[in-house]
Amino acid sequence: MPGLISEGVSLGHVNVMQLLHSIFDWVLVDADIHNEGKYALVTCSSFPLPEEHILEYRQESSQAKEMSRIGSFEGFQPVSLKREEDDQPSETDQLSMEEREPETQVPAPKQISRLPSVVESALYPNPYHKPYLSRKYFVTRPGAIETAIEDLKGHITKTSGETIQGFWLLTEIDHWNNEKERILLITEKTLLICKYDFIMLCCVQLQRIPLSAIYCICLGKFSFPAMSLDKRQGEGLRIYWGSPEQQSLLVRWNPWSTEMPFATFTEHPMKYTNEKFLEICKLSAFTSKLVPAIQNTHKNSTESGRGKGLMVLTEPILIETYTGLMSFIGNRNKLGYSLARGSIGF
Repeated sequence: MPGLISEGVSLGHVNVMQLLHSIFDWVLVDADIHNEGKYALVTCSSFPLPEEHILEYRQESSQAKEMSRIGSFEGFQPVSLKREEDDQPSETDQLSMEEREPETQVPAPKQISRLPSVVESALYPNPYHKPYLSRKYFVTRPGAIETAIEDLKGHITKTSGETIQGFWLLTEIDHWNNEKERILLITEKTLLICKYDFIMLCCVQLQRIPLSAIYCICLGKFSFPAMSLDKRQGEGLRIYWGSPEQQSLLVRWNPWSTEMPFATFTEHPMKYTNEKFLEICKLSAFTSKLVPAIQNTHKNSTESGRGKGLMVLTEPILIETYTGLMSFIGNRNKLGYSLARGSIGF
């Protein structure tokens, strides 16, 4: 049948040409298989045709096939529009090719190469410390702490002739739980507690405590009475050079009293500003230097003392405050520190 197309019929190993000759007296003109397994176009004639007509028909069919390919991409070669110099790999391509993994792995897509950063950042123990907060404290200003050290060294050399063995920046907590910024110095015979004005860069008050008079050091967490309204967390250090029970009630309940026979310290809030402040604000470093200095002084002292040497205790440090209104206001506003307060003077 001329031009008959059959889809979906599997003929297997049957010879189509022999089958058509045996059943019908047809002459095979042409067979065109466009796609294997899909369909076949068989052109036949029911009457004998001259040989020249059959050859002419086959030539016309082949020409029609060539014409049908015009407009398709089968007969064309791809042409590159790149220039010859574009074939050279760029610096970015070379970097990405060098960083590519071995051929056994699937190569990752090209990424934009970046130059290594010149800036190096260092994280201190507290990576979340905000720089603008530390700049509010005058002690962190450039040259402030160095000026304080030189001033105190010169003053102590002139007045007592002693040599400073250590220098620390700590926070003193008085018997009313008020925080105060203090500089502590240790010499061969004396512990010095200095109130230094980092705004005017001058020493305001200097308290001298002989190392031979210190008989007890207490390390531990802060504790308060059960009914106290203003409590603090953390650990501290208390130094005793007298008996608190011998003090009068007026001295113990006077918030401005300077006659208390002990001093309590904790770490300065600017401890994690940088490596320098990390060393001078560390409470453990101060303790490790203070204890041997007191023990050596007791050995070399000829004065009659308690005869028991130095006691180092680990127990809670009691701060007897109940209402704590003054310390609540003062500590929340950092009134004991040399602090930038905007339009309000220190």
